[in-house]
Amino acid sequence: MKKSKLLATIGGLGVAALSVFLISADHIDAPAVAGTTADITDFYAFEGESSNNFVFVANVQGLLLPGQPTDQAEFDETVLLEFNIDVDNDLKEDLVIQAIKRGDSMYFFGPSAPAMQGLESTIATSTRRSVQISTKDDVQIAEQDGMKFFAGPRDDPFFFDFNKYNEVLAGTATSFDDPGTDTFAGTNVLSVVVEFPKSMLPAGTAGVNPFAPTTPMYNVWVEAKRKQ
Repeated sequence: MKKSKLLATIGGLGVAALSVFLISADHIDAPAVAGTTADITDFYAFEGESSNNFVFVANVQGLLLPGQPTDQAEFDETVLLEFNIDVDNDLKEDLVIQAIKRGDSMYFFGPSAPAMQGLESTIATSTRRSVQISTKDDVQIAEQDGMKFFAGPRDDPFFFDFNKYNEVLAGTATSFDDPGTDTFAGTNVLSVVVEFPKSMLPAGTAGVNPFAPTTPMYNVWVEAKRKQ
């Protein structure tokens, strides 16, 4: 069984219940990785069109100009994206779904128990699935083993008025525009999307969901890990 060792670089946080999600954004404000192939812009976790499924989305490499990338070379083969799932509310990953580029495809592994918890990861290829990386003119979605996969450029969905935000921080804002100016309008991100049946996860922790106490909750977050 082939394994690769990687180290974490940056992560985004979230919480997913059956119908509840939180998002952590990291647009252009992470100096250690800003502008690199490991720069996470957003992480989304939500219920799929089918209420039996979860959908995880990791967006990386923000502020790509329209028309970029022109081919599949923009994803970095040395960067692993790892969706971490905590099912017992101890804030440690119990299961992971991993994605990494090889050639013109994105390969997915899991959900499976991690070989180790924390900053270091290994990839076991026993559950390998893949999708061809999309371009703006050729969108590919793969369906395998009840799961769906996508990887490629998408219009950045995150709305944020960065200039007004800076004015607020500086104390110079005198008014607010409605709806404001979307700093990220017209720019792309690289998206990695996986949809999978909820039945692939053990029951989440009950009684700790602040939004719906009777709804089991999962803590989920994403990391970008670079091969060393």
